[in-house]
Amino acid sequence: MWIRNSFFCVALLALAGCTTMAPDYTRPAAPVAGSWPGGPAYQENSAGPDKAAVADIPWREFFAADNLRQVIALGLENNRDLRQAALNVQKVRARYRIRRAELFPQLAAAGSYSKRRVPDVSGFGEALTLEEYDANLGVSSWEIDFFGRVRSLEAQALEEFFATEEARRSARIALIGDVARTYLTLGADQARLALAQQTLQSHRDTYRLTRKRYDVGVASALDLRQAQTSVESTRVDIGRYTTLVAQDENALRLLVGSEVPAKLLPAGAPDAVTAIRPLPARLPSTVLQRRPDILAAEHRLQGANANIGAARAAFFPRISLTAATGFASSELGNLFSSDARAWSFSPRLDLPIFTAGRLRADLEVSKVDREIALAAYEKAIQAAFREVADALAERGTLDEQLAAQQALAEAAAEAYHLSEARFRKGIDSFLNVLDSQRSFYGARQGLITLQLASLANDVTLYQVLGGGAAPNEKPGLPPTVEPDRKE
Repeated sequence: MWIRNSFFCVALLALAGCTTMAPDYTRPAAPVAGSWPGGPAYQENSAGPDKAAVADIPWREFFAADNLRQVIALGLENNRDLRQAALNVQKVRARYRIRRAELFPQLAAAGSYSKRRVPDVSGFGEALTLEEYDANLGVSSWEIDFFGRVRSLEAQALEEFFATEEARRSARIALIGDVARTYLTLGADQARLALAQQTLQSHRDTYRLTRKRYDVGVASALDLRQAQTSVESTRVDIGRYTTLVAQDENALRLLVGSEVPAKLLPAGAPDAVTAIRPLPARLPSTVLQRRPDILAAEHRLQGANANIGAARAAFFPRISLTAATGFASSELGNLFSSDARAWSFSPRLDLPIFTAGRLRADLEVSKVDREIALAAYEKAIQAAFREVADALAERGTLDEQLAAQQALAEAAAEAYHLSEARFRKGIDSFLNVLDSQRSFYGARQGLITLQLASLANDVTLYQVLGGGAAPNEKPGLPPTVEPDRKE
């Protein structure tokens, strides 16, 4: 009885007194400025408090177009990359539980029966037949973690689990952004195709008119061929945009992971007002700390820090315990009698004396791994800062570009109508009509391109600021139960 009580006392003391030899962790300073860049390319984004944290805006509220919301929801349910990321979380969570289990003694029950014949080696007796029955409950080689080696490895596994979960959230953000941009690109290409088809009809009307004027000797052969070139070049555009629309649909189908119902596909360029809601105007650079990819890099840095504790603990003695209690008897009927009780208690101490420098090399590797993780963490912050700064720089000039392009399209339309009227009256040459046609067509195509750039910029800015992956939004993913975080 005293052996059993002593065993449990030792176990409780060991668990209560465990500490790790890992260095204290302090979050490194961000290697970027505290505010966004300023200058002619930027709006008033670099100063003042933010009106709302972008990471807290659910994607269902950010995207106001119902069809787009339904397409994104399909992607979150069926995308295979996101499904793999969720399964990776489950796998790493199981690995963490395996590592955590090493902190506790593993109990096992066993029973056995043996029968053997012992020959008479003395020559004076008879050979013996021996039988033995036993049943026991025991602990097999449990390491008492006095120096925190096992606990440091458990902490590293926990941080890897958190990093994998953040990687899943990052994949979710990327998917939302990719689906939205592909959806908008499909709508813009549909609008370009429709514009090319309308322009082709206009160019054909002009060609027929020029043909009649040529037949009666009013127009020259040059005018006729120039009108024909407009028709043929527009036919080329129609073929190109038809291909792009098909490719956009294929890309959207791949991202969603299933067929997209035709009723959910865009019917042209979505409206900037009804498709996407605007983001807060002023955003501090501290919001980068909430991006899942940066959080994942920090968790890996913390895991590398914990590995140093395990490498340091390897220099100290490793104490393990093997113990068992049960019954043993030569007769099955007496197996569980009081006289058949048996126990064993085998503590073991392993102390490294000479390892030819292996332990010091392991410690050096763990320290270098931490420096590598630190560099990766800082690079993740710098890359994120650049992504946001680029998006803000584009956003700062898009409104002006759109206004200028709209004015250009209106002026080109007026010039086209005037030149066409003058040509019909014989006042002007067909060359001016041809130039104004091309300018008008190009201006309208450029307007569609800028409208798409404006919408895509809002999506990109929402994505790079960490929006779309609130922790409580995980539809379509296998449920995950996080282990208790260490305080």
